[in-house]
Amino acid sequence: MFRNNYQGGAVFDLFSGQGKDPVAKWRLWGGPSAIHKEYNKEVKGFVYCLEGSSHTVKMQMPENAKMSLGLIQRFLVLQVNVPERHDFSIELVITDSEHLKRRLYFSTVHKEMSATLLHAKIPFTELNRNTWSTLCIDLVSIAGELFKGFLTLDGITLFATCKVRRIFTMKTDPKIMSDVFLSGACLREIIPRSFWYPSDVNQITQVLNYENSQKAEVKSDPLSSASIPDQSHIATSTSYRRTKPRGVLQTASVSRASSASPNTGRTSSANLDRMERSVCFIYITVINLIPENGRLVNYNLKHITKKCLNSPCAP
Repeated sequence: MFRNNYQGGAVFDLFSGQGKDPVAKWRLWGGPSAIHKEYNKEVKGFVYCLEGSSHTVKMQMPENAKMSLGLIQRFLVLQVNVPERHDFSIELVITDSEHLKRRLYFSTVHKEMSATLLHAKIPFTELNRNTWSTLCIDLVSIAGELFKGFLTLDGITLFATCKVRRIFTMKTDPKIMSDVFLSGACLREIIPRSFWYPSDVNQITQVLNYENSQKAEVKSDPLSSASIPDQSHIATSTSYRRTKPRGVLQTASVSRASSASPNTGRTSSANLDRMERSVCFIYITVINLIPENGRLVNYNLKHITKKCLNSPCAP
């Protein structure tokens, strides 16, 4: 669609609320009551409003999904305002360096980043509400980490609820700092003056790249070390939970079974023998499930290890 257009400038304009028909190249879902143009006193100009359910209210470019935008600049920039207690989502279709189509889903609904071979879900966990935000999505950073690099941006879909003032791509890195938020002055050095907000508008510029998305996920994770005091002796990170061998989980349940009775603190010798034989059987099963370096066996089992190995059921 734009493949043959000149994209060597600082920005490439895709949408503006100004003009006679700003959505001429867009396909709209939801009807005029859900998607409409209105004058916004705060930004002193026209914006488009998407109101209602994200399942039924959206705007997509190109209008024909079989076409490709062919956008090559690194950053996709959106000037949007999202109200409180409403969700907001963006879907981007990209082509990676292997010429395969991939999809990026950015949404306030997502709580953590995840990816498959075909698509990725990226959270908007730190999106400011009731404030005009300039979202700078670093396509090279995100696609480079989740897929096989970035070649072109081929599709954009916005889902309710939001007000959108302008959408454009940008070639130059907006002086990204370590923080996820920047001052509006960083962009003013790059974008045309007509893209600026009025000087009295309360607005914020937010950069979304792979590193910042991971930081946002850590802050929103109640089990992360960044969001709670150090409890390394009892806490387990999310990544460790996903990769822990099953044998280790079984030994944890065994240690509880081998503890003394909570009522008396004692057990009879006959009951103890039966318990030890049962634990011995599970212990051997666990050993078979863990690699040879499996010193992950719970410490509570060590006091019966010698007896188990000398018993008739030992391997």
